[in-house]
Amino acid sequence: MTNVEAHITGTVWKIECKVGDTIAEGDTVVTLESMKMEMPVEAEDEGTVKEILCEEGQAVNEGDALVVLE
Repeated sequence: MTNVEAHITGTVWKIECKVGDTIAEGDTVVTLESMKMEMPVEAEDEGTVKEILCEEGQAVNEGDALVVLE
């Protein structure tokens, strides 16, 4: 299993996937907002979404796991 992690500290703006989705390397899984800028979080590996560990509007720190792929 692989965790997709936040690369910046910010707020979860939009969750772009749901459990069961097939994700390719480079697909955007979550969009974060930081300092009024939207930053896509992309999967570094392909896989299927097993679990979503965040909610829209939630504050996250750099390195926090957002999505679990298997």
